Amino acid sequence: MCGINGVLRLSAAAPPIDRAELLRVRDAMAARGPDGTGEWFSFDGLAAFGHRRLAIIDLTPSAGQPMTSPDGRFTIVFNGEIYNYRELRRELASDGVVFRSQSDTEVILALFAREGLASLARLRGMFAIAVWDASSRRLSLARDPYGIKPLYYAVDRATLRFASQVRALSLSGSLSGEIEPAGLVGFLLWGSVPEPHTIRRGVRALPAGHTIEVENGRVGAPRLIAPTSGAILPAGAAIEDSVRAHLVSEVPVGLLLSAGLDSGLVAAMACRHLPERPVSMTLAFEAFRGTPEDEAPLAASVARTLGTRHVERRFTAQELADLWPAALGAMDQPSIDGFNTFLVSRVAREQGLKVVLSGLGGDEIFGSYPSFRDVPRWTRWAARGARLPGLVRAWPSLAAVAARDRPKLRGFLDHGRDLPGAYFLRRGLFLPEELPGILGPERAAEGLAAYDPVADARRAVGEVAEPWLAVQRLESSLYLRNQLLRDADWASMAHSVELRVPFVDASLRTHLMATGFEPARTRGKAALVRDLAAGLPEALFTRRKSGFSVPIPGPEERPAGLRSRRQSREILSAFTGAPQAAS
Repeated sequence: MCGINGVLRLSAAAPPIDRAELLRVRDAMAARGPDGTGEWFSFDGLAAFGHRRLAIIDLTPSAGQPMTSPDGRFTIVFNGEIYNYRELRRELASDGVVFRSQSDTEVILALFAREGLASLARLRGMFAIAVWDASSRRLSLARDPYGIKPLYYAVDRATLRFASQVRALSLSGSLSGEIEPAGLVGFLLWGSVPEPHTIRRGVRALPAGHTIEVENGRVGAPRLIAPTSGAILPAGAAIEDSVRAHLVSEVPVGLLLSAGLDSGLVAAMACRHLPERPVSMTLAFEAFRGTPEDEAPLAASVARTLGTRHVERRFTAQELADLWPAALGAMDQPSIDGFNTFLVSRVAREQGLKVVLSGLGGDEIFGSYPSFRDVPRWTRWAARGARLPGLVRAWPSLAAVAARDRPKLRGFLDHGRDLPGAYFLRRGLFLPEELPGILGPERAAEGLAAYDPVADARRAVGEVAEPWLAVQRLESSLYLRNQLLRDADWASMAHSVELRVPFVDASLRTHLMATGFEPARTRGKAALVRDLAAGLPEALFTRRKSGFSVPIPGPEERPAGLRSRRQSREILSAFTGAPQAAS
């Protein structure tokens, strides 16, 4: 796990590469890689790479980056982990490839040298990769299928720049400091910035699961990495295979443990394969002590059952207030989530851990969010309501009254008649018609002209017609990708911790999709977890499902959705430099 950046001159008219700029951007990501640094400049002055290292696989200097192939043709910088690198290494070695290190980076480099972009589909893991081909003078950028690892790029003054963080890239000194209207409204509509947009004008996210090639001064369009397929495993075997794969490490692996089924299943399976008792960690809050929101007692029961070395860290209201500015300062793009990951990653680092496993992604892959029920139901209700003339005539006045406490209710008939629109109502933060009151009419109009949330949701659904599968596509392509995974990255990396997500695995999805996501889809996630980890405490299966919440510092409001709306303005002001108007 690392921080990467680079500069590529697109023409002879481009300014020479500024080493001070390269290192300034690289070292702005010091927390991503405190264990080492590297820099590389092509002999022709066209390209340069920077790297900050968090050493997890092959801890020796021979695994340092940037790394160049023995013949000098290919140079790579890579952020992430490849879990099947040992299998790929054995295959390459049998073909005569000689390795100088034990790193996954060198395996990627050798595989790319042999197979080019086609090699990327064979990588199991999370990655953001840049490869320079000195022979063709071509730069290739790539990102893993789920978009677990971020990669941002910008083109300005005949120069392309890329980095692992938007904030770091903005420190190049050559890019506009303006706010991107599409990113601005996207954040207010969803609570996170939807890719490929970012909060900074001119900076784009390389879409998840895509590559970009830059050659002869031309930046190609993003192209999808074609998936590969193989033998299909039953659900239980596929899940255990993913958890086992995510344990590849030369440093200890810890477990993030809540009172939920997802983290409990990951922990149970991990404990079967780890050579010694792992450390498990749970967040607790004084404000929740003795309430149903306190996850600590049940998490401790799970830890006792599994025999982990359990750490419970309970935060006071004052500690949360003291840590909130640091979390806001580490946040790479505005998001209404991520504080919980920031806190638990801090605890992991206090325990001396560099790697932790999380149950993130389980609700998406197993269909256990309320949205899997609510969104199709809301669509049916809105469609029926739209066919009742009396309700349509009375709706504006009814919605205006109800909207004082339920702001999104006013858009029910307008947006709820199809799955993408109903999903936006379910997951969205503000409605488009509310934005002029927050941003002002002109700024809101500019942003909404560049970004339509329901159109984005329709693109995510594509041709999928079956409601359950459509909601799963929406949750994975929008909420998981744009918010949960991005927040997991910046919040864990702020403490130099690599957060791994066994349920967010392209290979696992292939196995489960082939079996129709059964048995979880029909019998439910609890039944699946019972089958796969029967010894977990019974209370884990009977506890009412609730999202993991943190008592965010600041004025209390009800309902919770209004707290998020209020909090979003504070977060946005930290990125725009100006307070937002109240709505």
